[in-house]
Amino acid sequence: MPESDGAILGDQAIQSEVLEGLAMAKNHRRWFVAFATPYLGDDPIEVSAGLGDYAAEWLEHAPRMTLTEADSGRIVALKERFGDNPEVVVRELLLPSEVTGEHSCAVSYNVLEHIDDDIGALRTMASLVRPGGHVVIVVPAFPFAMGPADVATGHVRRYTKKTMRAAMDAAGLTIERLHYANSLGLIGYYVSTCVLKQMPGPGPMVKFYDTTVAPLTRLMERAVRPPFGQSVIAIARRPG
Repeated sequence: MPESDGAILGDQAIQSEVLEGLAMAKNHRRWFVAFATPYLGDDPIEVSAGLGDYAAEWLEHAPRMTLTEADSGRIVALKERFGDNPEVVVRELLLPSEVTGEHSCAVSYNVLEHIDDDIGALRTMASLVRPGGHVVIVVPAFPFAMGPADVATGHVRRYTKKTMRAAMDAAGLTIERLHYANSLGLIGYYVSTCVLKQMPGPGPMVKFYDTTVAPLTRLMERAVRPPFGQSVIAIARRPG
């Protein structure tokens, strides 16, 4: 996970359990992979790639890809997973940073909520892409859903469309699409983590969500954009 002032936020063991749970959720992952796929271009970079599950899917659509992490253990794991693919570069990246690049797209899923200076992090992502390139962001939605699980995994905030737009504007990015996703997931997350005080991770609840709730919600939201959701999806462009 990303760092703040040199210190990794949140319990690393719990963060690893969350990543393992997400690895189980194949239907959810394919749903969210699709949000970024049209914008990847020829040379995307993923900021904080975790275990590389999203990257493995995006590599079916991009000729090459750069994967970054702030955690040394996950950098090793990414190099082991993608070491046989010469079109994948794995590198360390802390946010915010003065690094620049000429990538076609910067993708960052569930990262900004861990970073105190989220505007600085967005500026870093903007500096990683060429003018006209895209920045694709997914973050957890709605402060009322901030519970023990968020605190344990190092979340410092949850977003609304309004606060995400303000952060993008402050970072000099032009928003092209901004919406909520996974409305039923928000309800389930709030009940399980805020009411029942459970921690997300591998188990029967994740399996039920992924086999039943996620496909149903995705089908519903193809027809109607929901007024709320577990995530905010933001597609922005670096002005050219």
